[in-house]
Amino acid sequence: QVRLMESGGGAVQAGGSLRLSCAASGLPYSTYCMAWYRQAPGKEREGVAAINSDGSAVYTDSVTGRFTISEDNAKNTLYLQMNSLKPEDTATYYCGLSAVACVEDGIWTSYEFSDWGQGTQVTVSS
Repeated sequence: QVRLMESGGGAVQAGGSLRLSCAASGLPYSTYCMAWYRQAPGKEREGVAAINSDGSAVYTDSVTGRFTISEDNAKNTLYLQMNSLKPEDTATYYCGLSAVACVEDGIWTSYEFSDWGQGTQVTVSS
């Protein structure tokens, strides 16, 4: 059974940094994609960044240059380093797992995520 558990959220001032972690267990696939999504109150969930198991990654435009997605395969942990945070980054952040690759040639090509964590709250004050 797949289990994803996020941590690392918190409250920071604009311009600050946070690093989110997503510990994964029970991964049934050797080839997959993992991603960070976020959902702000009253808004739809949006994809923030995704990474294939081969390391290829993609970002939504609003976080490009500020956020970095990475994974430690030995620890089965996904990370999101968030720098230069803005108040509009305030949201609950979720990690998701897909059985198919979702990044090709720098483009986010698939949004079929079958497993999700419980989320971690990020609040950025101005």
